[in-house]
Amino acid sequence: MKIAVVGTGYVGLVSGACFAEMGVDVTCVDIDETKIKGLKQGIIPIYEPGLKNIVVRNYDAGRLKFTNDLPSVLNDMNIVFIAVGTPSDESGNAEMKYVWAVADTIAKHITKPLLIVTKSTVPVGTSHQIKERVSEKLRERNVEVDFDVASNPEFLKEGAAVDDFMSPDRVVVGVESERAKELMTRLYRPFLLNNFRVIFMDILSSEMTKYASNAMLATRISFMNDIANLCELVGADVNMVRRGIGSDSRIGRSFLYPGCGYGGSCFPKDVKAIIKIAENAGYEMSVLKAVEQVNENQKKILFHKFSDFFNGDIERKTVAVWGLSFKPETDDVRDAPSLMLINSLLKSGVNVRGYDPAAMDEARKQLNDTIYYAKDIYDAANNADALIVPTEWKEFRLPNWEILKKIMRTHLVIDGRNIYNKEELASYGFEHRGIG
Repeated sequence: MKIAVVGTGYVGLVSGACFAEMGVDVTCVDIDETKIKGLKQGIIPIYEPGLKNIVVRNYDAGRLKFTNDLPSVLNDMNIVFIAVGTPSDESGNAEMKYVWAVADTIAKHITKPLLIVTKSTVPVGTSHQIKERVSEKLRERNVEVDFDVASNPEFLKEGAAVDDFMSPDRVVVGVESERAKELMTRLYRPFLLNNFRVIFMDILSSEMTKYASNAMLATRISFMNDIANLCELVGADVNMVRRGIGSDSRIGRSFLYPGCGYGGSCFPKDVKAIIKIAENAGYEMSVLKAVEQVNENQKKILFHKFSDFFNGDIERKTVAVWGLSFKPETDDVRDAPSLMLINSLLKSGVNVRGYDPAAMDEARKQLNDTIYYAKDIYDAANNADALIVPTEWKEFRLPNWEILKKIMRTHLVIDGRNIYNKEELASYGFEHRGIG
């Protein structure tokens, strides 16, 4: 079987490389010539554990190819996946111009039967719109070609995407024809050896499943952050509360960790998009509007804790920020709580010394030279009046507190992910401020 994956961003590159790892003949397509040239040389445009080895191995074996010319390979394919970006536009809707561009290219050049699959996160009804769009352009060409559409949303966690793809909880596939179902069954058959589930459903439900899944996870995060803030006010310990409610089998422990808000490429834009989908259908998603508002407020909490400690007298203070990516094991800084924190600090005249194991280059694209980019955690903390941790990278968990005590001016730790023990830090002479 031959497939093309259009888009070599996070979803497209991981999907293409992992399909190739399972023996599928894959061609990854992108209009960015520099990116394609780099991929042929083993240069991976994103940080994702384990991905480079899979890309290089399968490219060398000839199972994974790269091109920026979709028409040249289109009619050799059984399936074309659309895996381009769908960022939020100014109104919160998913920006669809890249999806439509791929659909139009397919319509202009298709000559043989093909299955077109949306893997991008797209508004409900997009696959049907693709079918209508391609059909209309085929009529304009006065050409008859059998083609099908399907939906196969991704459920990958950044930082664990390769493992998620190779051993997923489930694979959701939306189809409307037996031919499409048969092709997708053949494609995923090698994965069935791992005994995971392929769940077939109608296309509209498949597209909605992606949004509903991310919206539920975002809701759990915002709910727990709301509870954490209340715990602080009434004197309860949110970590004890989390353990108590998480032991209920109806609730479970996942995504019940309080923190300084969610970010990244999925949750913020997908919550916005499903709210807009509802508005366009004449319905208000009241819960998700609250989820979004709680998250925006939560991103401000680290700055407020820092400012409150110094009674608002923070101008010319120096802050070390450990963690710039929105979560560990990724270089993605999109909607990262760290960026809101840093921008608030800078506006207040605070000097910022930042460090991240993977996201320094991506952060520099957003912040330019407004902060000092440290070489390690201790360089960041040198002469700092506070250490703030928005991202719980593993290397931050057991620092040498005796060294930090010597090099920091003020011994304040603001722990945005509750990774430190308050009593332990007190024994080294540090003031600890966590979440909840």
